[in-house]
Amino acid sequence: MGGACGRVVACTTRSGSRGVLHDVTVDGEAAGRQCIGDEEASDAAVVTPGLVQRAMRRLAWPASPLTVQPPDGLTLVNFDTNFYTTGTEPVTRAVTLLGQQITIEATPIEYAWHFGDGEVRRTAEAGAPYPDLRITHSYLRKDTYDVRLDTTYGGRFRVDNGPWQDIPGTVTITGTPQSLRAIEARPTLVGY
Repeated sequence: MGGACGRVVACTTRSGSRGVLHDVTVDGEAAGRQCIGDEEASDAAVVTPGLVQRAMRRLAWPASPLTVQPPDGLTLVNFDTNFYTTGTEPVTRAVTLLGQQITIEATPIEYAWHFGDGEVRRTAEAGAPYPDLRITHSYLRKDTYDVRLDTTYGGRFRVDNGPWQDIPGTVTITGTPQSLRAIEARPTLVGY
């Protein structure tokens, strides 16, 4: 049946709310299926993707570290400044819902690169260190910019080490701004 492989099947409950189709067993034998919404799940101690989604939104997830090259908060006007993060691995948290042990795994699925000059680029790409320039931005005038990286996580969960199920929706964590100063370089002739 549908629940054995962890595939979530959406349905509409008798009250008209959204729910998840669950297999019903009696003494280990299949006895049919039932659509259970979040309200009914609380009464019956059934963990639903909606309950886990709310728990996921309450948990603290890490902001992805932002690395800017050149380093030390200084770049040049009209120069491809490189941006990347090493925050690409899934993060796991354990919670207890309705008396059951729930493992939630959040994986970065989108990065929003805020360059501080009004431009924002959204990618699934985490960028890379020099010389592999994947996420770059060129500043057109000298100024000080607050740059940051926001990370959007998608998630999945399992109940008591059972099969993984997708969590509906996403969670976005706003990164900490860091200051980046764009300066102009002036060519200077040097005699030898």
